[in-house]
Amino acid sequence: MVAPKRNKDVEDAFDLNEEHESLSKTQIKAQMLEMQKLGESLVHLGQSSLAKVPMEPELLEAVMLARKILRKKEGYRRQLQLIGKIMRSVDIEPIEQALNNIKSAHKKINDAFHEIEILRDDILREGNDKIEATIADYPQLDRQKLRQYVRQANKQQAENKPTKASRELFQYLKQIING
Repeated sequence: MVAPKRNKDVEDAFDLNEEHESLSKTQIKAQMLEMQKLGESLVHLGQSSLAKVPMEPELLEAVMLARKILRKKEGYRRQLQLIGKIMRSVDIEPIEQALNNIKSAHKKINDAFHEIEILRDDILREGNDKIEATIADYPQLDRQKLRQYVRQANKQQAENKPTKASRELFQYLKQIING
């Protein structure tokens, strides 16, 4: 009878005899894959976002190398495994917190963008009534300018031209509302 095959990497990364006695090998592998996915999300961050994430120099170097070899499939896969291995020896809570902050900031920006789009569409659809309601919410808006944009957008739409005024209205609203 042949002895079962042992995964030395799993046993080295997690000391099976100490704190992980209650975890099965499948659970340990699932944790390893989770670390690799977290590492992959670090690799796909932009440079400015990556600078906001607190990391060990060794982990940062591994992430930067993975970004360079992104197109080389096998090398990239091995580099992600290395990143996962490094992350198992590092406290990942600050990294996860930084990633969540980046994602929530991105979500806030998208939500604000969509709110302004909806406001623009409502102004174009409802006209003067919505302009008055919007000015009540945002007194720094210029009533005359809003009406001008609405007239131009309606005229362009009637002539089946691209609605340049609609885009200009959006930019104006974004500039005033977001400051």
